[in-house]
Amino acid sequence: MPSALRALATLLTLIWLHPASAQQLTPFRVGISDAVNTVLPVWMAEEGGFYAKNGLKVEIVNMGGGSRGAKALQAGQIDLMRVGMSSVVQANRAGGDLRLIASMSNVIRFVVAVAPGVKSAADLKGGVVGVSSFGSESDSTVTLALERFGMTRADVQVKEYGGGSKRLAAVRTGEIKATAINEPTTSQAREQGVTILIDLAAEKIPWLFSGVVVRRADLKERRDLALRFLRAVIEGNYLALTDAARAKQVLARGLKVKNPRIVDISYEDFRAQSPPDMDISMPGVENVLKIGAGSGSRNPADYIDGSVLAELRKEGFFAALQKTYGKR
Repeated sequence: MPSALRALATLLTLIWLHPASAQQLTPFRVGISDAVNTVLPVWMAEEGGFYAKNGLKVEIVNMGGGSRGAKALQAGQIDLMRVGMSSVVQANRAGGDLRLIASMSNVIRFVVAVAPGVKSAADLKGGVVGVSSFGSESDSTVTLALERFGMTRADVQVKEYGGGSKRLAAVRTGEIKATAINEPTTSQAREQGVTILIDLAAEKIPWLFSGVVVRRADLKERRDLALRFLRAVIEGNYLALTDAARAKQVLARGLKVKNPRIVDISYEDFRAQSPPDMDISMPGVENVLKIGAGSGSRNPADYIDGSVLAELRKEGFFAALQKTYGKR
């Protein structure tokens, strides 16, 4: 047989034996609000090859704020956003039509860090409080913290400052008086001697803190892509929860953190709070709506859709994962 024909025959055999590898992967852009520990399932799905396994070529884009990412999703610039429900509420109140279809964290993960010289909540009055972006989870947390202090947003100046590391730097220099941060920035702040005025993470307040969000129209028109992404990222979650050593390597790389102690704290915080099946907490939904809905709809169905998780459960997806990784 001529060499060209032998090569062709070999190629056809490989395609027949490995059809998935021969298929072209579907490009899929996923936004994250910041490089924080709640993103670990997204990174682990990539580490484990689960996106390719489900026919996706995922590009992960840091949007520098949850509400910015929600706007980009609504505009069709990305296909899916890992973001909290507060950003969904804000986007939909502004005319968007997004739905949160799964949750990576069902409790508030923020502490409020303050500048040198701030000894009590009274010292915040008239000062600047930094958030990642308006309408984000850090923004909602600031509102909640101010309520705890007997204050309102009118008592301070709330300004957008981008990611957690940038906000922490602004607090340390006194450029802003306070900000809400989460891991790994929380541990970095403590190591640097920054004062934590209130630790909301320790209270485990129910909240839709980190979710998987898509356009509602895509649940009809491109539902298969949402199903494929969830299969990949939930398996990534199971892998992260059951293989600590590998997960910590991925977390250190994703967070760009070299200090093993901070990586350990960030991982343990993730493992303690992450719902294995990414179920949506209805008490968390209710708390978000109390703070963020304003005069808008308080109907959960206008912001969340549990049908994709229900479909995965019906097809036996979670039972199969539990058999492979062990029941969590």
